[in-house]
Amino acid sequence: MRSRITVVAIALVCIIATIVGIYLLGGINQQELQLWLQKMGIWAPILYILIYSIATICILPSTPLNLSGGAIFGSVWGTVWTSIAAILAAVLSFAFSRSIGRNFVEKKLAGKWQLIDREMHQGGFFYMFAIRLLPLIPYGMVNFAAGLTSIKFRDYFLGTFLGTVPGILPFVMMGAGLTALKQGDVLPLLVALALIGMLVGTATWYRRRTSG
Repeated sequence: MRSRITVVAIALVCIIATIVGIYLLGGINQQELQLWLQKMGIWAPILYILIYSIATICILPSTPLNLSGGAIFGSVWGTVWTSIAAILAAVLSFAFSRSIGRNFVEKKLAGKWQLIDREMHQGGFFYMFAIRLLPLIPYGMVNFAAGLTSIKFRDYFLGTFLGTVPGILPFVMMGAGLTALKQGDVLPLLVALALIGMLVGTATWYRRRTSG
């Protein structure tokens, strides 16, 4: 019962964060944004990666940042910089949890990471790949929890690397689509929504497959 309440609470937080992110991105002035990007140069993606990584390590909702990546850098580069930031945070959190921060993380995630560990035995790489596709599973929490499990770092990294890009792509495209919508182009937003629907469908299929 408690686990269901936790899942529902997490889902609500993610949904609210998404709505807030969409609302805030609607007020972005594209001309001012492009001028800012030109002034910042290479420091713009570096700053974005730094902020994203810190926010993910602090287990803050990553959806608004995914949307921001698309709105600021577009679908292609937004996906590139967001993926780099997410994977960087994933590696750092995993290393911390598996080494010097193990006792601290065990106390914070008591009773939660054991369930993930049991499912890891069914296939660490495939489980990690699949869980990265689930839009409502907190990315940062999975990073720390995985460090407490028996998964090999190789399987963790490969599953994270291959699952992160398709997992964040729809939200980055949605961020880019929101800016394109102002110019009357609805196609990017429709594609993003379709991809999110596919992720939800994949998540539902995977949960039924593992529970059955």
